[in-house]
Amino acid sequence: MTAPAQGSEDFADERPPAGPEDVLVPEPGTPGPGTGTPQGESEVHAEHAQAVEEQTVTDPAEALTDAAVALAADLRSDLQRLQAEYVNYRKRVERDRDVARTSAVAGVLEALLPVLDDIELARQHGDLEGGPFAAISEKLEQVLGRFGLARYGSAGEEFDPSVHEALMLAHSDEVQTSTVTQVLQPGYTVGEKVLRAARVAVTDPL
Repeated sequence: MTAPAQGSEDFADERPPAGPEDVLVPEPGTPGPGTGTPQGESEVHAEHAQAVEEQTVTDPAEALTDAAVALAADLRSDLQRLQAEYVNYRKRVERDRDVARTSAVAGVLEALLPVLDDIELARQHGDLEGGPFAAISEKLEQVLGRFGLARYGSAGEEFDPSVHEALMLAHSDEVQTSTVTQVLQPGYTVGEKVLRAARVAVTDPL
């Protein structure tokens, strides 16, 4: 048996270590050691990460814009609601003012009804003809008419219990329905309100 040469082992052990010039550098686009991802794909991932980072930076500004839009919508809704409430309040105040005015006028006119009744009786008896009091009574009635006072009630009209007050009742075959045959006191209205019902005598059919 021949022993291995001593010189070959010494030669193997005395080989110099690999230097930087002996390290293989992978070409661009080739997989690196221990990985299967090309260098170009790594650049794509880096660009995508940068885009995501930029988008993350701009998201707070977009969030503030959305919040501002939502706040503006809420404020506009509140303003519209307040405006509607103000319009309703103004209408209610005007309506209450008209009701108060009508009630005040009606109270004054109702207090003057006895005076108007005396004037009407004097007219029926002929006491106003040819005297100065006739012109005064006419002017008074005209002034009261400007405030909405109107007199109604005449013989021959159909009896209506909503505007007539029957003080006398008779029966006759000359009428087909309940008919006012005599006006004892005229009725008065203010607008659509009956201030005093006409006091009448009524005749019903047999």
